[in-house]
Amino acid sequence: MHNKTVQTYDLTGELFLKMLAQGYARISSNRQSINDLNVFPIPDGDTGDNMCLTIESGYSQASQIGGATLGEIAGAASSGMLMGARGNSGVILSRIFAGMAKGLSGLTQTDTEGFAAAMASAVSEAYSSVAHPVEGTILTVVRESTETAAELSKKSMEEYLSAIVHGMENSLEHTPEKLQVLAEAGVVDSGGAGLLNIFYGFQDALLGISSTVAAPAQNQHAQAVDFSLFDENTELKFGYCTEFLLRLQSSKVNLDTFDEKEIEDYITGAGDSVVFFREGSIIKVHVHTKTPGDIISHCQRWGEFLTLKIENMTLQHHNSNLAERAKPVKRKEYGTVTVASGAGLKDIFKEQLGADEVVEGGQTMNPSVSDFVAAFDKVPAKHIFVFPNNSNIVMTARQAAEVYADAVIHVIPTKTIGAGYVAMASFDPSASDPAQLEQSLAEVAAGVICGMVSPASRDTVKDGLEVRKGGFIGYKGDEVLSSGEDRSATALALLEALEAGTHDVVLILGGADAPEEEASALCEGLGKKYPSTEFIYNHGGQPVFDYTFILC
Repeated sequence: MHNKTVQTYDLTGELFLKMLAQGYARISSNRQSINDLNVFPIPDGDTGDNMCLTIESGYSQASQIGGATLGEIAGAASSGMLMGARGNSGVILSRIFAGMAKGLSGLTQTDTEGFAAAMASAVSEAYSSVAHPVEGTILTVVRESTETAAELSKKSMEEYLSAIVHGMENSLEHTPEKLQVLAEAGVVDSGGAGLLNIFYGFQDALLGISSTVAAPAQNQHAQAVDFSLFDENTELKFGYCTEFLLRLQSSKVNLDTFDEKEIEDYITGAGDSVVFFREGSIIKVHVHTKTPGDIISHCQRWGEFLTLKIENMTLQHHNSNLAERAKPVKRKEYGTVTVASGAGLKDIFKEQLGADEVVEGGQTMNPSVSDFVAAFDKVPAKHIFVFPNNSNIVMTARQAAEVYADAVIHVIPTKTIGAGYVAMASFDPSASDPAQLEQSLAEVAAGVICGMVSPASRDTVKDGLEVRKGGFIGYKGDEVLSSGEDRSATALALLEALEAGTHDVVLILGGADAPEEEASALCEGLGKKYPSTEFIYNHGGQPVFDYTFILC
């Protein structure tokens, strides 16, 4: 190992970029061990993947701006993570770096004390991003380590980061004492472990240790720009598509009394195709204008920018017919976006339930914020209702909603495919009040009973039942209700625990690994056991969940 003797007191943009690179390298090489810190005995351990892909997105964006200041590097990394965030752990990680970027904003470089202040800002932003913060998670790890290291904020960066790392190690070790589910599974918090690996990488960069960093994947939604469409003689006919998130600043306005109509009136007078929303202290703007610089300078009277995008509309999506793109898009009132994996399941949401767009994703393959934004762009609606259908995707959908400006996004917190199915089946496109529709759909989703059967990924004892790796478990939410070596027997025991006979209809979605013959025999047996209940089978083809039962 390289031992660095020279101590560092100044954090520059160049050094912070190296820290991001090594943080990405560390978590990339350890992502599987982080995945394995799985509290539930099914194949859902994807925390390492989600956090790795999130920081990869941030590093990718930051690495594209050469010679930038510390504040610019931090801002670019935060912006990249915002759009690349996946899963609950990725979203929280992106908020940690958003807080860090806020603390470093406008700085060419800073000292250890300045970085410590940025870490305090990171803690605050992370906690504020979660409606009901839970201790014993990544939140605890970042908070306790930052508090522990605070007394070294006047020392060198090496000494401060060493204290952060030791604080994270200690906090992580004690997470099972704060969260019972971790103690039962015999693991530490996976999000905290991912964060520790990133900070190991930060420490590597300070010590001059360089690991091979894989080239970040290019944004799959990015399109090549055809510069020939705008040459030296081209007239700026269509202007610039300008989008930004503006954080109102208490130093510039009174947040309690400020009327955002002052900004809206200015934006409306400065361009067209305006979409304008306020959520708390954040203003979301989309506008087409020939003078984006004027708008940007003017809006700094009220706050500072969190994200900013300006695109010459002549160069946007050059494969499209420009004249057609210049025409206003006729938007319907309501649209829907849902999440699913498996050809059969996606067809059910598209063909049977009428979803406008289906985002590929689910258990172990969480979509990113940019995946949701790309789907929103394909739905010409004023209000888009989103059904994430997995508890680990709801936060990502909400973050996508915060950054999207072309429509009002309503996230229905569907945490299972069953909740998404029933909520979408209850969707009323003729409803007059979108807020009431959102509330009614959320209430419907909350009342859905959905049971799943999956392979067991490890040996454990959960909810009083012995679980064997290679066998199967039946569960509802986080509660295991059946376990066994036979898939069909486990499914029958699950439905008995769910009192299937008291329901009129049970919808069955067969997974990719459930043989059709077995599923047919299961349905026949269920029909005989519960003659008063109608069982409707569809082959969903979904991974992980061999059977999904939706009790209506």
